[in-house]
Amino acid sequence: MKRKSRTTHFAVCVDNRGYPASLELHKIYRVLPDDDAEAEGDIRVIDESGEDYLYSANRFVEIEPPQTVRRSLLHASKAA
Repeated sequence: MKRKSRTTHFAVCVDNRGYPASLELHKIYRVLPDDDAEAEGDIRVIDESGEDYLYSANRFVEIEPPQTVRRSLLHASKAA
């Protein structure tokens, strides 16, 4: 999953098989930059535990949410 250059990235989980407690299907997750993980085909997201973990990038589809949604997602991640 190649990322466009922007500060904060988001992706939707499209495959949570094997990780039902860690990943919610169709939920938007914040993506943290990790070039090494990306080179290996992985993505680093803040999952349901509130911590960042690596998952296979093919479990996610990157999205560009509207500004209102982006602000809401960033505010929610700071409040957690």
